[in-house]
Amino acid sequence: MESQRKNRPQFHPNPDIRLMDQVREVLRYHHYAYRTEQTYCQWILRYIHHFAGKTHPNLLGAKDVERYLSHLATEGKVSASTQRQALNALVFLYHEVLGKPLDGEIAPVRSKRQQRPPTVLTQAEVQRLLVVMMGRNALMAKLLYGGGLRLLECLRLRIQDVDFGQMLIFVRGGKGGKDRTTILSESLEDELRMQVEMVKVLHQKDLEEGFGEVYIPEALARIYPTAAAREIGWQWLFPAKERSVDPRSGRERRHHVLESGLQKAVKRAVAQADIDKKATCHTLRHSFATHMLENGVNIRVLQELLGHADVKTTKIYTHVMSRDIRRLQSPLDMLPG
Repeated sequence: MESQRKNRPQFHPNPDIRLMDQVREVLRYHHYAYRTEQTYCQWILRYIHHFAGKTHPNLLGAKDVERYLSHLATEGKVSASTQRQALNALVFLYHEVLGKPLDGEIAPVRSKRQQRPPTVLTQAEVQRLLVVMMGRNALMAKLLYGGGLRLLECLRLRIQDVDFGQMLIFVRGGKGGKDRTTILSESLEDELRMQVEMVKVLHQKDLEEGFGEVYIPEALARIYPTAAAREIGWQWLFPAKERSVDPRSGRERRHHVLESGLQKAVKRAVAQADIDKKATCHTLRHSFATHMLENGVNIRVLQELLGHADVKTTKIYTHVMSRDIRRLQSPLDMLPG
Protein backbone atom coordinates (compact mmCIF):
# COMPACT_ATOMS: atom_id res chain seq x y z
CA MET A 1 0.00 0.00 0.00
CA GLU A 2 2.83 2.36 0.96
CA SER A 3 4.66 1.64 -2.31
CA GLN A 4 1.49 2.43 -4.25
CA ARG A 5 1.27 5.83 -2.53
CA LYS A 6 4.88 6.59 -3.44
CA ASN A 7 4.35 5.61 -7.07
CA ARG A 8 1.09 7.49 -7.62
CA PRO A 9 1.24 10.53 -9.97
CA GLN A 10 2.75 13.59 -8.32
CA PHE A 11 1.00 16.89 -9.03
CA HIS A 12 2.83 20.18 -9.14
CA PRO A 13 1.01 22.85 -7.13
CA ASN A 14 0.64 24.95 -10.29
CA PRO A 15 -2.67 26.83 -10.28
CA ASP A 16 -2.90 26.35 -14.05
CA ILE A 17 -3.41 22.61 -13.55
CA ARG A 18 -7.13 22.17 -13.07
CA LEU A 19 -8.43 20.10 -10.18
CA MET A 20 -10.66 17.92 -12.35
CA ASP A 21 -7.71 16.95 -14.55
CA GLN A 22 -5.97 15.75 -11.39
CA VAL A 23 -9.06 13.81 -10.31
CA ARG A 24 -9.28 12.03 -13.68
CA GLU A 25 -5.57 11.23 -13.69
CA VAL A 26 -5.68 9.65 -10.24
CA LEU A 27 -8.85 7.70 -11.11
CA ARG A 28 -7.12 6.31 -14.19
CA TYR A 29 -3.97 5.56 -12.21
CA HIS A 30 -6.07 3.36 -9.92
CA HIS A 31 -7.87 1.79 -12.93
CA TYR A 32 -11.35 2.92 -11.98
CA ALA A 33 -14.06 2.11 -14.53
CA TYR A 34 -14.86 4.92 -16.98
CA ARG A 35 -18.44 5.10 -15.72
CA THR A 36 -17.16 5.49 -12.13
CA GLU A 37 -14.83 8.23 -13.34
CA GLN A 38 -17.75 10.12 -14.85
CA THR A 39 -19.89 9.69 -11.72
CA TYR A 40 -17.15 10.77 -9.30
CA CYS A 41 -16.30 13.82 -11.42
CA GLN A 42 -19.96 14.87 -11.52
CA TRP A 43 -20.30 14.65 -7.73
CA ILE A 44 -17.06 16.54 -7.10
CA LEU A 45 -18.15 19.32 -9.46
CA ARG A 46 -21.56 19.52 -7.77
CA TYR A 47 -19.81 19.75 -4.39
CA ILE A 48 -17.62 22.62 -5.60
CA HIS A 49 -20.58 24.46 -7.15
CA HIS A 50 -22.58 24.01 -3.94
CA PHE A 51 -20.09 26.35 -2.27
CA ALA A 52 -20.50 28.79 -5.16
CA GLY A 53 -17.22 27.63 -6.69
CA LYS A 54 -15.38 30.34 -4.73
CA THR A 55 -13.58 28.06 -2.29
CA HIS A 56 -11.10 25.38 -3.29
CA PRO A 57 -11.87 21.97 -1.70
CA ASN A 58 -8.46 22.22 0.00
CA LEU A 59 -9.96 24.92 2.22
CA LEU A 60 -13.00 22.81 3.06
CA GLY A 61 -13.13 19.79 5.33
CA ALA A 62 -15.16 17.06 6.97
CA LYS A 63 -17.81 19.42 8.36
CA ASP A 64 -18.35 20.92 4.92
CA VAL A 65 -18.72 17.47 3.39
CA GLU A 66 -21.19 16.63 6.15
CA ARG A 67 -23.20 19.79 5.43
CA TYR A 68 -23.28 19.02 1.71
CA LEU A 69 -24.43 15.42 2.22
CA SER A 70 -27.12 16.61 4.63
CA HIS A 71 -28.24 19.10 1.97
CA LEU A 72 -28.59 16.24 -0.53
CA ALA A 73 -30.84 14.36 1.91
CA THR A 74 -32.99 17.25 3.12
CA GLU A 75 -33.17 19.54 0.08
CA GLY A 76 -32.23 17.22 -2.76
CA LYS A 77 -34.33 14.32 -1.46
CA VAL A 78 -31.82 11.86 -2.91
CA SER A 79 -31.95 8.15 -2.11
CA ALA A 80 -29.65 6.51 0.45
CA SER A 81 -27.59 4.86 -2.30
CA THR A 82 -27.15 8.18 -4.14
CA GLN A 83 -26.03 9.92 -0.94
CA ARG A 84 -23.51 7.11 -0.33
CA GLN A 85 -22.24 7.47 -3.90
CA ALA A 86 -21.61 11.19 -3.32
CA LEU A 87 -19.77 10.40 -0.08
CA ASN A 88 -17.52 7.88 -1.85
CA ALA A 89 -16.63 10.46 -4.50
CA LEU A 90 -15.72 13.10 -1.91
CA VAL A 91 -13.71 10.67 0.23
CA PHE A 92 -11.77 9.78 -2.93
CA LEU A 93 -11.18 13.48 -3.68
CA TYR A 94 -9.73 14.25 -0.27
CA HIS A 95 -7.88 11.00 0.37
CA GLU A 96 -6.48 10.14 -3.07
CA VAL A 97 -6.25 13.48 -4.91
CA LEU A 98 -5.72 16.20 -2.31
CA GLY A 99 -3.83 13.93 0.08
CA LYS A 100 -5.70 15.19 3.16
CA PRO A 101 -8.01 12.46 4.50
CA LEU A 102 -11.17 13.75 6.12
CA ASP A 103 -10.64 13.93 9.90
CA GLY A 104 -13.35 12.90 12.31
CA GLU A 105 -16.60 11.09 11.76
CA ILE A 106 -18.89 12.36 9.01
CA ALA A 107 -22.46 12.05 10.26
CA PRO A 108 -24.82 13.79 7.85
CA VAL A 109 -28.60 13.65 7.91
CA ARG A 110 -29.28 10.26 6.34
CA SER A 111 -31.51 9.78 3.33
CA LYS A 112 -34.37 7.44 4.09
CA ARG A 113 -34.17 3.94 2.68
CA GLN A 114 -37.37 3.21 0.82
CA GLN A 115 -37.94 -0.50 0.19
CA ARG A 116 -40.48 -0.47 -2.60
CA PRO A 117 -41.60 -3.78 -4.09
CA PRO A 118 -40.21 -4.18 -7.61
CA THR A 119 -42.45 -3.88 -10.66
CA VAL A 120 -42.97 -7.35 -12.14
CA LEU A 121 -44.63 -8.36 -15.41
CA THR A 122 -46.73 -11.49 -15.73
CA GLN A 123 -45.57 -14.09 -18.24
CA ALA A 124 -48.38 -13.00 -20.57
CA GLU A 125 -47.18 -9.37 -20.34
CA VAL A 126 -43.58 -10.41 -21.02
CA GLN A 127 -44.72 -12.27 -24.12
CA ARG A 128 -46.73 -9.27 -25.37
CA LEU A 129 -43.74 -7.02 -24.77
CA LEU A 130 -41.26 -9.25 -26.62
CA VAL A 131 -43.60 -9.90 -29.56
CA VAL A 132 -43.69 -6.20 -30.52
CA MET A 133 -39.91 -5.79 -30.32
CA MET A 134 -37.72 -6.36 -33.36
CA GLY A 135 -34.16 -7.28 -34.30
CA ARG A 136 -31.20 -6.81 -31.98
CA ASN A 137 -33.21 -4.95 -29.35
CA ALA A 138 -35.61 -7.89 -29.11
CA LEU A 139 -32.68 -10.28 -28.67
CA MET A 140 -31.16 -8.16 -25.90
CA ALA A 141 -34.53 -7.85 -24.13
CA LYS A 142 -34.90 -11.64 -24.27
CA LEU A 143 -31.46 -11.99 -22.67
CA LEU A 144 -32.44 -9.63 -19.84
CA TYR A 145 -35.51 -11.72 -19.09
CA GLY A 146 -34.09 -15.12 -20.02
CA GLY A 147 -31.02 -14.85 -17.78
CA GLY A 148 -31.85 -12.11 -15.28
CA LEU A 149 -29.18 -9.77 -16.63
CA ARG A 150 -28.81 -6.13 -15.75
CA LEU A 151 -28.87 -3.77 -18.73
CA LEU A 152 -25.13 -3.02 -18.77
CA GLU A 153 -24.25 -6.65 -18.12
CA CYS A 154 -26.06 -7.54 -21.32
CA LEU A 155 -24.45 -4.77 -23.38
CA ARG A 156 -20.97 -5.68 -22.10
CA LEU A 157 -21.17 -9.35 -23.04
CA ARG A 158 -18.24 -10.60 -25.15
CA ILE A 159 -18.51 -13.44 -27.64
CA GLN A 160 -16.53 -15.71 -25.30
CA ASP A 161 -19.06 -15.11 -22.51
CA VAL A 162 -21.71 -17.18 -24.28
CA ASP A 163 -21.18 -20.92 -23.72
CA PHE A 164 -23.39 -22.81 -26.19
CA GLY A 165 -21.99 -26.14 -25.01
CA GLN A 166 -23.26 -25.78 -21.43
CA MET A 167 -25.99 -23.21 -22.30
CA LEU A 168 -24.57 -20.73 -19.80
CA ILE A 169 -23.78 -17.02 -19.83
CA PHE A 170 -20.72 -15.74 -17.98
CA VAL A 171 -21.18 -12.25 -16.56
CA ARG A 172 -17.78 -10.59 -16.09
CA GLY A 173 -17.35 -7.62 -13.78
CA GLY A 174 -21.02 -7.23 -12.88
CA LYS A 175 -22.26 -4.94 -10.12
CA GLY A 176 -19.54 -4.58 -7.51
CA GLY A 177 -16.99 -5.93 -10.01
CA LYS A 178 -18.14 -9.52 -9.41
CA ASP A 179 -18.23 -12.38 -11.91
CA ARG A 180 -21.08 -14.88 -12.02
CA THR A 181 -22.78 -17.47 -14.20
CA THR A 182 -26.40 -17.53 -15.28
CA ILE A 183 -28.53 -19.63 -17.61
CA LEU A 184 -28.83 -19.26 -21.37
CA SER A 185 -32.30 -19.80 -22.78
CA GLU A 186 -32.40 -22.65 -25.29
CA SER A 187 -34.84 -20.68 -27.43
CA LEU A 188 -32.14 -18.03 -28.03
CA GLU A 189 -29.42 -20.35 -29.33
CA ASP A 190 -30.10 -19.87 -33.04
CA GLU A 191 -30.52 -16.09 -32.74
CA LEU A 192 -27.33 -15.76 -30.71
CA ARG A 193 -25.34 -17.91 -33.13
CA MET A 194 -26.50 -15.63 -35.97
CA GLN A 195 -25.49 -12.59 -33.91
CA VAL A 196 -22.02 -14.07 -33.35
CA GLU A 197 -21.62 -14.65 -37.09
CA MET A 198 -22.61 -11.04 -37.80
CA VAL A 199 -19.99 -9.84 -35.29
CA LYS A 200 -17.33 -12.00 -36.96
CA VAL A 201 -18.06 -10.42 -40.36
CA LEU A 202 -17.96 -6.92 -38.88
CA HIS A 203 -14.74 -7.67 -36.99
CA GLN A 204 -13.05 -8.99 -40.15
CA LYS A 205 -14.00 -5.77 -41.93
CA ASP A 206 -12.48 -3.72 -39.10
CA LEU A 207 -9.25 -5.76 -39.25
CA GLU A 208 -8.99 -5.24 -42.99
CA GLU A 209 -9.33 -1.50 -42.44
CA GLY A 210 -6.51 -1.51 -39.87
CA PHE A 211 -8.65 -1.49 -36.73
CA GLY A 212 -10.37 -4.33 -34.85
CA GLU A 213 -9.31 -3.54 -31.27
CA VAL A 214 -11.78 -3.42 -28.38
CA TYR A 215 -11.30 -2.32 -24.80
CA ILE A 216 -9.98 -5.15 -22.61
CA PRO A 217 -9.22 -5.22 -18.86
CA GLU A 218 -6.11 -3.28 -17.87
CA ALA A 219 -4.23 -6.29 -16.47
CA LEU A 220 -4.68 -8.24 -19.71
CA ALA A 221 -3.80 -5.22 -21.84
CA ARG A 222 -0.44 -4.92 -20.06
CA ILE A 223 0.45 -8.53 -20.87
CA TYR A 224 -0.93 -8.56 -24.42
CA PRO A 225 -0.88 -4.92 -25.61
CA THR A 226 -2.73 -5.53 -28.91
CA ALA A 227 -3.10 -9.28 -29.53
CA ALA A 228 -5.95 -10.00 -27.09
CA ALA A 229 -7.82 -6.83 -28.01
CA ARG A 230 -8.07 -8.07 -31.62
CA GLU A 231 -9.16 -11.63 -30.82
CA ILE A 232 -12.70 -12.54 -31.82
CA GLY A 233 -13.52 -13.89 -28.36
CA TRP A 234 -13.02 -10.44 -26.80
CA GLN A 235 -15.28 -8.65 -29.30
CA TRP A 236 -18.53 -7.24 -27.98
CA LEU A 237 -21.55 -9.43 -28.63
CA PHE A 238 -23.54 -6.29 -29.41
CA PRO A 239 -21.11 -3.88 -31.10
CA ALA A 240 -21.95 -0.32 -32.09
CA LYS A 241 -22.63 0.41 -35.75
CA GLU A 242 -19.72 2.85 -35.99
CA ARG A 243 -16.25 2.97 -34.50
CA SER A 244 -15.44 5.81 -32.11
CA VAL A 245 -12.41 7.30 -30.37
CA ASP A 246 -11.87 5.90 -26.87
CA PRO A 247 -11.94 8.89 -24.46
CA ARG A 248 -9.10 7.48 -22.37
CA SER A 249 -6.65 5.87 -24.79
CA GLY A 250 -7.41 8.06 -27.81
CA ARG A 251 -7.58 4.91 -29.97
CA GLU A 252 -10.31 4.41 -32.55
CA ARG A 253 -12.23 1.33 -31.48
CA ARG A 254 -15.65 -0.25 -31.76
CA HIS A 255 -17.57 0.14 -28.52
CA HIS A 256 -20.66 -1.81 -27.50
CA VAL A 257 -24.09 -0.32 -28.20
CA LEU A 258 -25.34 2.40 -25.87
CA GLU A 259 -27.93 1.59 -23.22
CA SER A 260 -30.24 4.38 -24.41
CA GLY A 261 -31.14 2.45 -27.58
CA LEU A 262 -32.53 -0.55 -25.71
CA GLN A 263 -34.12 1.63 -23.04
CA LYS A 264 -36.09 3.54 -25.68
CA ALA A 265 -37.04 0.34 -27.50
CA VAL A 266 -38.43 -1.21 -24.31
CA LYS A 267 -40.33 1.97 -23.48
CA ARG A 268 -41.96 1.96 -26.93
CA ALA A 269 -42.76 -1.74 -26.64
CA VAL A 270 -44.44 -1.26 -23.25
CA ALA A 271 -46.79 1.30 -24.82
CA GLN A 272 -47.42 -0.82 -27.94
CA ALA A 273 -48.19 -3.89 -25.81
CA ASP A 274 -50.75 -1.91 -23.77
CA ILE A 275 -48.92 -2.59 -20.51
CA ASP A 276 -50.03 -0.07 -17.89
CA LYS A 277 -47.19 -0.80 -15.47
CA LYS A 278 -44.13 1.44 -15.34
CA ALA A 279 -41.84 -1.17 -16.90
CA THR A 280 -38.19 -0.68 -17.88
CA CYS A 281 -35.27 -2.89 -18.89
CA HIS A 282 -34.69 -3.68 -15.21
CA THR A 283 -38.30 -4.86 -14.89
CA LEU A 284 -37.36 -7.82 -17.09
CA ARG A 285 -34.71 -8.81 -14.52
CA HIS A 286 -37.27 -8.52 -11.71
CA SER A 287 -39.69 -10.63 -13.75
CA PHE A 288 -37.02 -13.28 -14.32
CA ALA A 289 -36.41 -13.53 -10.55
CA THR A 290 -40.09 -13.72 -9.66
CA HIS A 291 -40.96 -16.30 -12.31
CA MET A 292 -38.00 -18.47 -11.35
CA LEU A 293 -39.18 -18.51 -7.74
CA GLU A 294 -42.74 -19.23 -8.79
CA ASN A 295 -41.37 -22.27 -10.63
CA GLY A 296 -39.75 -23.59 -7.44
CA VAL A 297 -36.14 -22.45 -7.76
CA ASN A 298 -34.28 -22.28 -4.44
CA ILE A 299 -33.66 -18.74 -3.25
CA ARG A 300 -29.92 -19.41 -2.74
CA VAL A 301 -29.63 -20.57 -6.36
CA LEU A 302 -31.50 -17.48 -7.49
CA GLN A 303 -29.16 -15.33 -5.40
CA GLU A 304 -26.22 -16.73 -7.39
CA LEU A 305 -27.98 -16.26 -10.72
CA LEU A 306 -28.76 -12.63 -9.91
CA GLY A 307 -25.35 -11.89 -8.36
CA HIS A 308 -26.71 -10.57 -5.06
CA ALA A 309 -24.10 -10.25 -2.31
CA ASP A 310 -26.74 -10.79 0.39
CA VAL A 311 -29.69 -13.15 0.22
CA LYS A 312 -31.77 -10.44 1.92
CA THR A 313 -31.76 -8.59 -1.40
CA THR A 314 -33.11 -11.70 -3.13
CA LYS A 315 -35.79 -12.17 -0.49
CA ILE A 316 -37.85 -9.36 -1.96
CA TYR A 317 -38.93 -12.02 -4.45
CA THR A 318 -39.22 -15.03 -2.04
CA HIS A 319 -39.99 -18.82 -2.50
CA VAL A 320 -38.23 -22.29 -2.33
CA MET A 321 -36.59 -25.42 -4.02
CA SER A 322 -33.19 -26.25 -5.55
CA ARG A 323 -31.79 -27.51 -8.80
CA ASP A 324 -28.41 -27.58 -10.51
CA ILE A 325 -27.80 -24.40 -12.55
CA ARG A 326 -27.15 -26.32 -15.78
CA ARG A 327 -30.49 -28.09 -15.50
CA LEU A 328 -32.53 -24.99 -14.85
CA GLN A 329 -34.98 -23.90 -17.52
CA SER A 330 -35.04 -20.25 -18.45
CA PRO A 331 -38.47 -18.63 -18.01
CA LEU A 332 -38.15 -17.46 -21.63
CA ASP A 333 -38.45 -21.12 -22.68
CA MET A 334 -41.66 -21.44 -20.70
CA LEU A 335 -43.54 -18.82 -22.71
CA PRO A 336 -46.33 -20.34 -24.83
CA GLY A 337 -45.76 -20.58 -28.59
